[in-house]
Amino acid sequence: MLTLHNPVRREPEPLALSTLNPNLVAAEYAVRGAIAIKSATYQQQLKEGKELPFDKVYQCNIGNPQILGQKSMTFFRQVLSLCEYPALLDHPASKEIYPPDVIERARLYLSSIPGGVGAYSESKGAVILRQHVAHGIERRDGHPCDIDNLWLTDGASPAVHYMMKALLRNENDCILCPIPQYPLYSATIKLYGGTLLPYFLEESQGWQATLKHLQEQVDAARSQGKQVRALVVINPGNPTGQVLDRQNQETLIRFCAKEKLILMADEVYQTNIYAAGKSFFSFKKVLMEMGPELASSVALVSMNSISKGFFGECGRRGGYFEAVNFPQPVKDQLYKLASISLCPNLSGQICMALIMNPPQPGDPSFELFASEREAILESLKRRAKLLVDTFRGMEGVQCNEVEGSMYAFPRLTMPAGARDEAAKEGKQPDFLYCMELLDQTGIVTVPGSGFGQEPGTYHVRTTILPPEADMAKVATKFSEFHKAFMQRYEQNGARQNGSA
Repeated sequence: MLTLHNPVRREPEPLALSTLNPNLVAAEYAVRGAIAIKSATYQQQLKEGKELPFDKVYQCNIGNPQILGQKSMTFFRQVLSLCEYPALLDHPASKEIYPPDVIERARLYLSSIPGGVGAYSESKGAVILRQHVAHGIERRDGHPCDIDNLWLTDGASPAVHYMMKALLRNENDCILCPIPQYPLYSATIKLYGGTLLPYFLEESQGWQATLKHLQEQVDAARSQGKQVRALVVINPGNPTGQVLDRQNQETLIRFCAKEKLILMADEVYQTNIYAAGKSFFSFKKVLMEMGPELASSVALVSMNSISKGFFGECGRRGGYFEAVNFPQPVKDQLYKLASISLCPNLSGQICMALIMNPPQPGDPSFELFASEREAILESLKRRAKLLVDTFRGMEGVQCNEVEGSMYAFPRLTMPAGARDEAAKEGKQPDFLYCMELLDQTGIVTVPGSGFGQEPGTYHVRTTILPPEADMAKVATKFSEFHKAFMQRYEQNGARQNGSA
């Protein structure tokens, strides 16, 4: 008699890629991808004395100014040191070490934050610090800022997470996102189960957005049953380095009003402006000056951070977002999101308040503050010009001016041999380029494919952050590598065509 045995039931592994949230597995973040990981290996090998084709790794892949030698701002660090260790306030030597406005600011913050920097603050951030951020916004824009609309955050990234968590209900919800874009946006949209709706910036027009393309994308998405929820704008641009014209900003605001979209303005590079004739205008300022109907109706989230600018306090993790024209029930839900994380870190909160409310003319610390700020920004301006001039001198490379932010995004013409080699390896051609650049020179960059780019185009994103002495070496090494790369793959392509 045949006996049937019940098959043994196998339970899924409790911890494996197959049992993780598929949105997490599918999310990508190229800035800290394979090339950056390999660069860390090279750095360790150099420390161990291993011989490589280069004697230094040049980290041009991420906007992390202080790791590349940028000095911290004295005023910020002085106030922070007193807030971290209040006993210094009563030390006999404190008045010799710290200017009076530093001592005054630290006493104000400590007296207004119950428990000091080691205690939880309000979930939206300490009231005194939100007030100082609001003062800075008002000084910048010339319009009031209600602290009820302000959330202090651990950098600008949590603001993006908050908005994606709140807006994305399922894959039918779309976020209009510029291409090229900072991959935080594509990653968080994927993570929370929404759909990225790309709009291509016009490289030939200095990476400006065009209304015609935006309208086409929205109409096409809606014809497929999608709901377009928000428009992301990064100004100044990352990775593209452009500064939007005010006319372009007004066009985008009117588009959001017409299509009933939330405008998400990533403005973390607002102090990094280098191009003659270019100025930063916050989207809030532009919105408030477009008439009462728009000023009272367009929902705007503007984000800022302590990580960029001339301060570069990346590791301290501080930022804010201001929610304009948000209904109170929606703000209540955002408050709940903030409450789940209890509060942002106090050191970052204080630093954000200092950045938005720094020493003013006549204050004891102002002269040093202004000189440090100008030295950093002027150096960044020189480095931006050096890098753009270098790229424009290379065969088959086009590069728009770096008008602002911290990045250049040159366009590469790839030889057929390089495209063929990349296809063999299952990689994008610009990934091949960046990996070979690292292997041969120690320069760490990010392929344009990690940010999105128009099909058939290839780019590289590099920062302008290495010190000027290093930047000169980077420019020379980049140029020499590119010349050899083009020659090698043009010859390879010619040989393959000949054999074909």
